[in-house]
Amino acid sequence: MTIRKISVGLLVGFVTLVACTKQLEQVKDVFPGFGVPSNFGTPVYPVNGPNKVTEAGFILGRTLFYEGKLSRDNTISCGSCHIQSAAFTHHGHDLSHGIDDLLGRRNAPSIANAAWYQHFFWDGGVFNLDLLSLAPIQNPVEMDETMPNIVRKLRTTPKYPSMFSSAFGDTSITGTRVLQALSQFMLMCISSNSKYDSVMRKEPGVQFTPQEQAGYQIYKNKCSTCHTEPLLTNNQFANNGLPLGINPDEGRYEVTLNAADKYKFKVPTLRNLQYTAPYMHDGRLLTLHAVLNHYQTGMVNTGTVHPQFFSNGQLVGIPLTPTEREQLLAFLNTLNDKVLVTNKLLAEQ
Repeated sequence: MTIRKISVGLLVGFVTLVACTKQLEQVKDVFPGFGVPSNFGTPVYPVNGPNKVTEAGFILGRTLFYEGKLSRDNTISCGSCHIQSAAFTHHGHDLSHGIDDLLGRRNAPSIANAAWYQHFFWDGGVFNLDLLSLAPIQNPVEMDETMPNIVRKLRTTPKYPSMFSSAFGDTSITGTRVLQALSQFMLMCISSNSKYDSVMRKEPGVQFTPQEQAGYQIYKNKCSTCHTEPLLTNNQFANNGLPLGINPDEGRYEVTLNAADKYKFKVPTLRNLQYTAPYMHDGRLLTLHAVLNHYQTGMVNTGTVHPQFFSNGQLVGIPLTPTEREQLLAFLNTLNDKVLVTNKLLAEQ
């Protein structure tokens, strides 16, 4: 009897432990919904509008983000060029590779913090997040597909009618809903958990080191005009004096046809530079030291270079002493967000 009672007791204890563990896992996996970090401003995207993020919509969007059927030959997904471990950029590639291993013209920018952006792509050719995905889908060197074909493929894939029903209330699969679901996933790709963010939020026990603090001051004095806090971009377009390369890319001018916009590109965020090499719109610079070298000695006046880089009519770039370089690099390192690149919620399931 004693042994039996002990066995029953152990069994009850084990079942209780399993139940508690499952409850903890359920609590841990609760969908957080879209939230605005306390050190961020109001999103540009209407997050409380018709396409408000829901758990079902996000899950559908995540599934579609990693779905090869969005490309002509079913091999290229959004996640092929926007890789989570690279802060949703195409790590290691100067120019992004698409369908049939074709090369694009530009380096894939990150989709992180898209809720706060007014313009998308290096030239700002899209100004609505719900239309963003359509451009790479239709681009002949990226995914080379049409939305009608995608809709047909998704309608004949067993899992999707029920997923669309959960997300939108009925089983209808449309191009608009595909784009909205993808938006819901991208809206949740928020980068706000770097050391910099913790310092800005005055979280207990988190402070810049003296070197990082000195670098922060250098950043504010010499970089913040274009790389504005807290997104570390001003969402505008600038010519940063890159020499003209073999790729005849005139940037924003190709959208506006305004000569004043020649060779201007969207100012990228300084967040997550540890994960997002190579740098610049065409990925020509492989390291941050190369980037700083460009601003110190490599800039060329192509006619529309930002006034920030001039002094008394002379193109001077960003002068830095060796000590200042190291201090600035120390600060830039505080902008890396490990949570973003390891968050299982954003990973392919």
